[in-house]
Amino acid sequence: MIRRILAILHARNIEFVRDRSSFGWNLLLPFLLVFGMGYIFSGDDRAQFKVGVLQADTPPADSTPHPFLSTRYIEFIDYEDQQEALRKVVRHQLDLVIKPGHPLQYWINEGSSKGYVVERLLQHSAGSDLERLIVEGKAIRYVDWLLPGILGMNMMFGSLFGVGYVIVRYRKDGFLKRLQATPLRPLEFVVAQVLSRLLLVLLITMFVYLATSYFLDTMMVGSFATLFLVAVLGTISLISMGLLVAARVSSEEFAGGVLNMVTWPMMMLSGVWFSLEGSPDWVLHVANLFPLTHILSAARAVMLDGAGLLEIMPQLTLLGLITAACLALGAKLFTWQVG
Repeated sequence: MIRRILAILHARNIEFVRDRSSFGWNLLLPFLLVFGMGYIFSGDDRAQFKVGVLQADTPPADSTPHPFLSTRYIEFIDYEDQQEALRKVVRHQLDLVIKPGHPLQYWINEGSSKGYVVERLLQHSAGSDLERLIVEGKAIRYVDWLLPGILGMNMMFGSLFGVGYVIVRYRKDGFLKRLQATPLRPLEFVVAQVLSRLLLVLLITMFVYLATSYFLDTMMVGSFATLFLVAVLGTISLISMGLLVAARVSSEEFAGGVLNMVTWPMMMLSGVWFSLEGSPDWVLHVANLFPLTHILSAARAVMLDGAGLLEIMPQLTLLGLITAACLALGAKLFTWQVG
């Protein structure tokens, strides 16, 4: 059994490496996106402000909303957990946090230029009835925040199309039908496909990460072992989705449409390019259905906040459940040939 799995794994790896256009694009695309988006969006000159609003311990006698809350071009986001809101100020995900009352309390990171602008607007509208509190923290550049998203997106495309599209092509070309006549069992074939794609995606991801970290000096606070575990579980969950898509499909065009229908919403709603902070609840609920959302959440927690296994256990658990569900359903539906 092991020899048969290794034989299929070796053949699949050679096939991928010999496809120079696909192999080259998998390496080139992440570099273009990281350097391009990092250059375009770096800096603090974008006119976009986010302010967290904490719930007061006791409602003020005057229920009239504070005039600052009606300031245009500022997005106000309600928070109940003060520590969570202050952590986002430290990480420059929020420009300011305020707590309505008399006096109105606000927290600012003095290293944030956007926080400085919002503070001036607050002082202009509130006058002297303010209590200023300071939080400190190292600024996260846009490229630091973007890198996990780009790596996750590359893992998503490599896993879904690299497994789902390839198996459909095998079925359409009759390759799976010929394999059916061999001692190879469906489980062995699926395991070999998962291991092959897992190995290739992880190698490419590590290469891109090391290269971008070297040239851009990106932030890494947590453990590399924890981050590697996130990458492994995340990749397996994405591969399992590809296997589910390809379980019975025999049309490459249909498979491509289904895979695009899965990947594009996942790319736009999983926080690859921008934070979902302040998004409508329905957007957050949809985003939580995607494994990429939990991959990026765990990876950013490790890389930017130094989170350990306990802190990211909810994301790892969800990735495990998604993987188990997709693999079980995919294995049940899998067939060598359709019709």
